[in-house]
Amino acid sequence: MPVLNDEVPDEGDYDANRRRGEFDHITPEDFIRGSGHGNPPGWLDSDEINRIRRETPMPYVVVVPVRVDDLGRVSSVGSLLCVSEDGSVERTLIAGRVLYHESLREAIARNISKDLGDIALPVLPQSLQPFTVAEFFPTPGISPFHDPRQHAIALCYVVPIPGDCKPQDETLDVEWCDVHGSQLQTCINQMANGYGEIVRRALAWVGA
Repeated sequence: MPVLNDEVPDEGDYDANRRRGEFDHITPEDFIRGSGHGNPPGWLDSDEINRIRRETPMPYVVVVPVRVDDLGRVSSVGSLLCVSEDGSVERTLIAGRVLYHESLREAIARNISKDLGDIALPVLPQSLQPFTVAEFFPTPGISPFHDPRQHAIALCYVVPIPGDCKPQDETLDVEWCDVHGSQLQTCINQMANGYGEIVRRALAWVGA
C-alpha cells in the first residue's frame, strides 16, 4: 500500500524505506515519464513486479487502434507485430499496465505512444467506459484470455489513430487490415492469448 500523508508504512510495503514527504513534490507526469534523476518514488523493479504479479491481479488497458473514414466509420483495424519472450514474432494489440498515480486516460495515451510513437495523434475516448473487460488468467482455459505471467484485468478501448505510426520499443511494425477485406479473419486468427476475441468484440461494438 502507498503512504498517504503521514501514515507509517508496514515493513513489507514497497515504500517502507522512504522518508515521509518524499511524494510531496511528485506530479502525475513524473510517474508517467520518469524524472531526470531516475524513476520516481513507487516505481517497481523487475523482482518487485514479478512478486506482485504472483499475488494480486494487475490493472491493464488494451487499445484496439483503428482508422476511420470521413464519416467516422471504422475502415481498418491495426495490429502490432512484436517479438515475444521466446524470440518469435507475434501479432497483438497495444496493452500495458496502469501505473501508480496514473489516470486511465493517461495510461491509454502513454501505451499508445510507447508502441506507435509520438506522432500517432490518437483520438482518446471521451468516455472512459470500456467496450469490454478482458480477464486474463495465468491458467489456460478459465477465460478466452491468457497471460502466463499474471492475472490481469484489462479495460479495452477502441481508439482512432489518424497520425503516422513509428513503431517503438518492442514493436516491429504496425499492420492495418480492411474491416471488410478477406484478410480480416486471418489477421484475427493469428492473434494469440485472446487478443483476436478482443478485436471481434471491438468490431461488433463499433458496428463494423
